[in-house]
Amino acid sequence: MKGRVNPAHTLQHQGISGLGDVFCNLTEPALIEEALRRGEGALGRGGAFLVRTGKHTGRSPDDKFIVRTPAVEQNIWWENNAPMDPAAFDTLYADMRAYMAGRDFFVQDLFAGADPAHRLDVRMVTELAWHSLFIRHLLRRPEREELAAFIPHFTIINCPGFRADPARHGCRSDTVVALNFDRRMVLIGGTGYAGENKKAVFTLLNYLLPEKGVMPMHCSANHAPDNPVDTAIFFGLSGTGKTTLSADPARVLIGDDEHGWSDRGLFNFEGGCYAKTINLSPEAEPEIHATTTRFATLIENMVFDAGTRTLDFRDDSLTANMRCAYPLDYISNASRSSLGGHPKHVVMLTCDAFGVLPPVARLTPAQAMYHFLSGFTSKVAGTERGVTRPEPTFSACFGAPFMPRRPEVYGNLLRERIARHGAACWLVNTGWTGGAYGHGARMPISATRTLLAAALDGSLAGARFRRDGNFGFEVPVHVPGVADILLEPRRTWDDAGAYDRQAARLVGMFAENFTRYEAHIDDEVRAAAIG
Repeated sequence: MKGRVNPAHTLQHQGISGLGDVFCNLTEPALIEEALRRGEGALGRGGAFLVRTGKHTGRSPDDKFIVRTPAVEQNIWWENNAPMDPAAFDTLYADMRAYMAGRDFFVQDLFAGADPAHRLDVRMVTELAWHSLFIRHLLRRPEREELAAFIPHFTIINCPGFRADPARHGCRSDTVVALNFDRRMVLIGGTGYAGENKKAVFTLLNYLLPEKGVMPMHCSANHAPDNPVDTAIFFGLSGTGKTTLSADPARVLIGDDEHGWSDRGLFNFEGGCYAKTINLSPEAEPEIHATTTRFATLIENMVFDAGTRTLDFRDDSLTANMRCAYPLDYISNASRSSLGGHPKHVVMLTCDAFGVLPPVARLTPAQAMYHFLSGFTSKVAGTERGVTRPEPTFSACFGAPFMPRRPEVYGNLLRERIARHGAACWLVNTGWTGGAYGHGARMPISATRTLLAAALDGSLAGARFRRDGNFGFEVPVHVPGVADILLEPRRTWDDAGAYDRQAARLVGMFAENFTRYEAHIDDEVRAAAIG
């Protein structure tokens, strides 16, 4: 190799040689300089960096594979994860190395996990300078002295310009994300969408941590001011409000997307945030909005004025999945340690496009496991390829695309921790009210915040509750600051009969979906099913 190479970070031991310049652990200013020099994007207001990701503006879940080897054969949830033959992976890796020859690359050595006892040391090798900037924001940056002795547990290589060949590589298209646990390697090709980088790391942690008795979670987390023991976690798929609701200025943000729950408490996997920016406003989300004009914030797929570089938060002509990536310390109330105690509150966020679920419901531990395994929500437009409008779906553990193991592994870990630490459990609907998508309206964010605040400060537990006839959970009858009618979804519909039919349809979908888990759960969770 030639160029700006630190000998301690050579890739020779992985069979990678003949590269152009290799830039190791460049900081944000240097990465922006390189990205500008290479024409990868434009400088925005305040020093933000503006990029477009090409045809891929969201994840490509159908192009993700796990290499099927004897070491992992019995542990992988193969109904949810496509297998790749080891020989096909070897061919893919050989062809990717040939593609890399003579090209420049960027290396970042980073930590995934704020708790040193459970972190994963990751080496990210990227073809694009801005991808290196992205992952530097999203993972955790070692101190200089830690870099000197850095040895990666896993290496991730991302070549957007590489095109996979399904006939040669055992994949589906010219895009590929291939995880090989035996080789401790992930190969990504054919997509410029930066989210594939962070979710590859999350998938690795979701496989590795349960073996250590740690619960990996697709959730945001925060804690009360000056009291890291008073923590709350928020499960949910993209678009359900994890980032928005956890960035509550009245609480301390631990992280917005991925966490672990160990015997010592909570820890953030990441060192940054990856927030959706569609319709982002300074009034509703001032902290997140302010990051869009901060130095080195990465702005993905947003329309902007070519002269003033002013961002258009309403124009979704490129994608509804427009995003910004920034370090966690850009949020003024972010935790410096990214650690917290055992959660006192477990909140499951769902975006109900049917308009059936109430804005908040209290769950028993068994009901919490039921809804965790069900993972009902709606995929939000643009988050995945081909999703152009909210699509109701069941995503186990509120993160099935990132779960290598069977859902019951994660469900049992969660249930055990809820029981051991006495966490209160809540289901919160941030989706539609007064009708389904296309007829009703999105749940008012002000009402959601009021209900969450009441749950987290303990006052909601003292409210009067009714038992929901469709789902069996408890729903508050009155909460100060929230219209009573909103707490009873049937009353928000113009046609109560239409609501009943819609509710019956959703109940049936829940029941049909849960049949896949009935052989793997106990009677208590089975009894917590709907009805």
